[in-house]
Amino acid sequence: MDEKHAALRVPAEAAFARSVRITAAALAVSCDMSVEDVEDVRMIAEEGFVYTCATAPESVEVRFSLERGRVTMDFSLGDTEPSDDSVDLVRVLLAAVCDEFAFEDDGSTLHLVRASGESHGE
Repeated sequence: MDEKHAALRVPAEAAFARSVRITAAALAVSCDMSVEDVEDVRMIAEEGFVYTCATAPESVEVRFSLERGRVTMDFSLGDTEPSDDSVDLVRVLLAAVCDEFAFEDDGSTLHLVRASGESHGE
């Protein structure tokens, strides 16, 4: 599979978390990922959405890059620094499940990657 790209923009409201989860899972299926990996992508997408909402953007934009067995999600962050209390668990979960969990140097993007067969934070 050549690298493909998709994007999703939804309001930064809890009611739209499901849209982000479902989209991420459907895209992971198109990358021939296992059921377990698809479930991990779904969870990563939801936690990325939660983190992004904590930065108070008007809307949440997720850019997906897709390759066989690999999904990359880049969330555009708002301008507010989230309180540690609101995102501590999110950071722990993302660090444990993602193959890559990082913020761009300017702090504008949350970068998450899940690939089949990787060590997942170990």
